Amino acid sequence: MTHKILFLLLLSSILHAQSIYSDSPLVHTFSIVAFDSTTGDMGVAVQSHWFSVGTTVTWGGAGVGVIATQSFVNPAFGPDGLKLLKEGKSADEVLNALIKSDDGRDFRQLAIVDSKGNAAAWTGKKCIKDAGHFAGKYFSVQANLMLNDKVWPAMASAFKKSNGTLAERMMDALDAAQSVGGDIRGKQSAAMIVVKAKSTGKIWEDRIVDLRVEDSEDPLKELRRLIKVNYAYQHMNNGDLAVEKNNMTAAMKEYSTAMTMFPENLEMKYWTAVALANNGKMKEALPLFKEVFEKDSNWKILTPRLLLNGMLTVDGNQLKMIME
Repeated sequence: MTHKILFLLLLSSILHAQSIYSDSPLVHTFSIVAFDSTTGDMGVAVQSHWFSVGTTVTWGGAGVGVIATQSFVNPAFGPDGLKLLKEGKSADEVLNALIKSDDGRDFRQLAIVDSKGNAAAWTGKKCIKDAGHFAGKYFSVQANLMLNDKVWPAMASAFKKSNGTLAERMMDALDAAQSVGGDIRGKQSAAMIVVKAKSTGKIWEDRIVDLRVEDSEDPLKELRRLIKVNYAYQHMNNGDLAVEKNNMTAAMKEYSTAMTMFPENLEMKYWTAVALANNGKMKEALPLFKEVFEKDSNWKILTPRLLLNGMLTVDGNQLKMIME
């Protein structure tokens, strides 16, 4: 059979898949859905040679579950699957219901983890090889259009061996996929969602991680950096909440933790200095203020304004020392 005929057959298959689900983007990729057996948190992470992969592949709900829908992706699997999980159906039951209802099932790849840690996955027989998945205890890894068939086994092995937060463990799985070849076309975007074990009803509190790298030469490297920034700014947010409650000791601890993670970040350094000053630790605060002001004088302009709403609680003499 000639290369031209093979090409035409492949093109015909692609057009057929698109006709089955007219809105289906061709998101060929590798991903992981996972459950943290210690905290009950759930996560989904992905990389692809496709722009903004996270907008269609990754779905999650606190206290409900996480879903990765890919290959000739059916985006409806995300919201529809979460709805079924919320109704109390297991990962297997939801996967079977979604796949059964879809005429394009042979072109789909789907993975689900429910709130109890059950994992289920599907790889349609017409997904472009190399394609496959491995559903294990508390996780599933899946990939299609890969350079080779080592990708998902490498992901499974890395996840099972890894330590740390769920986000860090999923990153280890993604890195392992790339290390053995990854997407045959290369790299472009990545995304990650981590949701809490139980819903508070407040989406902004229920999502521990919600990050996307839309277009990058090295999306996994950038995603790992953003995860670290994300956790640092969670400490910053906790510091802000402590200030609202006038708990300056707690605020100082949170700001200091964030600054330790990113010592060159002026924002973190500045608010650590503010917290130190509010706790009467002017000796420690002054060098930080000075360093920040020397690098960006706008922070110096900002400082007296904090007196107006009580975010800076120093007296006149102390303010003078800060501003010198």
